[in-house]
Amino acid sequence: MFNGMYTSLNYLQMSLDGIWQRDMVISHNIANIETPNYKRQDVSFEDQLKDIIGDGNAKLKKTRAKHIERGMLAKTDFKPKVQTIKDTSMREDGNNVDIDTQMANQAKNTLTYYYLTEKANQNLRRIKNVINEGRR
Repeated sequence: MFNGMYTSLNYLQMSLDGIWQRDMVISHNIANIETPNYKRQDVSFEDQLKDIIGDGNAKLKKTRAKHIERGMLAKTDFKPKVQTIKDTSMREDGNNVDIDTQMANQAKNTLTYYYLTEKANQNLRRIKNVINEGRR
């Protein structure tokens, strides 16, 4: 049971790292809305996270005692990708930041952050409950 919770917390932390990076990039885009020739950036990490998590049926062979167990991937294997979007232009000065889109993305990102932190807190409460043997 604990191994499953640890794995879940590990995946939640990776997701939160990606969400945090996305929030920083969105804030940077909004801050540069009036900067001529600024090109907006975006963060992608969901596909990479899906590849790391897989379908849960990965066929791994552990040949040494110190090998990492399935689901216990090192956090260094995960790195959100920041991409600069250069193929569009919203204004004559070359800037391609749309404030409405950025604000909507920031709201969506914030809701996702709250959801993920609540899931992490639930897992931590379960661990605390196990440690306390069900007593409060």
